[in-house]
Amino acid sequence: METKWTLNEHSTGELEVVVDKESWQKAQKKVLNNLKKQMNLKGFRQGHVPEALIRKQISKAGLHEFAAEEVANEALAKGIEETKIELVARPTMELKEADDEKAVLVFHCTVIPEVTLKEYKGLDIHKEEVNVTDEDVEEEVKRIQNRYADWVLREEEEAAQNGDQVVIDYAGTIDGVPFEGGSAENYPLELGSNTFIPGFEDQLVGVKTGDEKDVVVTFPEDYNAADLAGKEAVFKCTVHDIKYKELPEANDELIQKLKREGVETLEKFKETTKEDLTKRREEQAERAFEEALIAKVSEDAEVEIPEVMIENEINRLFRNFENQMSQSGFTAKQYYEATGQTEADLKNMLKPDAQHNVKTMLVLEAVVKQEGIEVTEEDINKEYENMSKTYGMDVDRIKQIVSADNIRYDLAQQKAVDLIKASVK
Repeated sequence: METKWTLNEHSTGELEVVVDKESWQKAQKKVLNNLKKQMNLKGFRQGHVPEALIRKQISKAGLHEFAAEEVANEALAKGIEETKIELVARPTMELKEADDEKAVLVFHCTVIPEVTLKEYKGLDIHKEEVNVTDEDVEEEVKRIQNRYADWVLREEEEAAQNGDQVVIDYAGTIDGVPFEGGSAENYPLELGSNTFIPGFEDQLVGVKTGDEKDVVVTFPEDYNAADLAGKEAVFKCTVHDIKYKELPEANDELIQKLKREGVETLEKFKETTKEDLTKRREEQAERAFEEALIAKVSEDAEVEIPEVMIENEINRLFRNFENQMSQSGFTAKQYYEATGQTEADLKNMLKPDAQHNVKTMLVLEAVVKQEGIEVTEEDINKEYENMSKTYGMDVDRIKQIVSADNIRYDLAQQKAVDLIKASVK
């Protein structure tokens, strides 16, 4: 087969494939055989109609169209192999010309766009220095104290303070009309927890047991229930109990309640906490460093992204969202009802992330090509071993789930990131 690639604007083009005589006649023969199996003609058993009669039942143009569909995949594969183009979507095909001995197929393609890289080495971006202080460690100790704290009832004449728990009945109305989800009885609310609408908890600071108070708040404009967003509501609250938190002493006995292997004392807890915080913050700093570098390289690069690539990424992000909702026990329909959004609204919200993801991917691919980055079989096998340890699965099982091509692609992109990192000023 002869092939010719013509690149047009916006990463689109035509791949022309001339189908040779042998392949073309083979495709026509297969079409005729398929028709033979299906055709019912008076005087002949099904599957035994002579080819000459079958040809009379179908026009040459019709036969050629069917044969073009039959040979399309083979022709496309051959064309991609010879021209080395990289498709981003399934192309459309037209039969440009055909006779009994040959055919010319034209595939209208969208391909990976060209990326013009700017500076990606020697960038003046640095990783944030990590410093875990004694105060940070004490905050973690305080968190453990809060976990094991007791709620102690305040005297009736004592006013509620920030951090206290107030047990309340509340009934909300908008313009005097109750609304769904706006009321509850004996609700334990920790003041300062930011559990309720902004301003709600602040207005309960200072109340006493037995008080009744109208709390007036305005729902945020971006509130997840569209019918309440931006509206003012009045909540009639009755205070039943007020409790304050009594923290246990920070000592070895408190730490032993955690039942952490090798951590039996307060001193050991502080030591391991500092190590853990340092490791966690170093990982966060490393991620932020990588993201800043990639963002800079991506921002400076020039590329015209085909819309189909963005649409594909939006659909991928949307499927991930649906899966996450499903795992949380919700359906997409329930989400739309609760937020007042539609599938189109959600996909529109995902578009900026999709654009960012696609451009980042293309830019890193360009760095891989520019630098001639290669991933060896040893690299791939090592990554399979790492995944085996991480997920506690046999390597053979992981190979069934994750293809070597996917591993190779991810490792190549990471090598590109590592190269950019290693070259910073």
